[in-house]
Amino acid sequence: MSADKSTSWSYAEDLPAEDEVLLHARERSFELGVTPIGPGVGAVLTVLAAASKAQTAVEIGTGAGVSGVCILRGLGPQAVLTTIDVDVEHLKAAREAFQEAGSPANRTRTISGRAGDVLPRLTDGAYDLVFIDADKPNYPSYVEQAVRLLKSGGLLIVNDALDKDRVANPAARDATTVVLRQIGKSIRDDDRLASAMLPTGDGLLIAVKK
Repeated sequence: MSADKSTSWSYAEDLPAEDEVLLHARERSFELGVTPIGPGVGAVLTVLAAASKAQTAVEIGTGAGVSGVCILRGLGPQAVLTTIDVDVEHLKAAREAFQEAGSPANRTRTISGRAGDVLPRLTDGAYDLVFIDADKPNYPSYVEQAVRLLKSGGLLIVNDALDKDRVANPAARDATTVVLRQIGKSIRDDDRLASAMLPTGDGLLIAVKK
């Protein structure tokens, strides 16, 4: 990346202004040892949720609620976010963030459990948006479940898809990078999806179900 490109990327990442709700959620993330999405990714999530006019959304990997707040801010007033995390402390922190954001309790559904166990219980073709930001080794199964859950025209968003620039480096062969590289190619080649890779954050892979 040229110096100008790097400067532009940093500028774009830092451009969104975050309020006290998101700053508090970030503080809780760090206290819990969770790495939250950056401001740039948060802004993109809000825009994509708004543009998709999603009424039903699923988040795989709740963290402390930073990404959930960003998604909720893009969703309509009647839309519902279902968020899944194996750690009950993460879900507790996320509920605090949602409450501070002024989101009514009936707009969020927090589910404690392993995503691999929870996702198969969700209804086929019932969701407008799925955001994946969880344990990378299980991304392939999460993506397949997400495609099943999405309606036609539904939006899939995969976070950390460039793995801190390692995916683009063919010499990087660690297990996580290999999985993410395979995910990018499999989504690109999936006839059910139209996709694009955004360099926002550590890479956002987005796809629309045809």
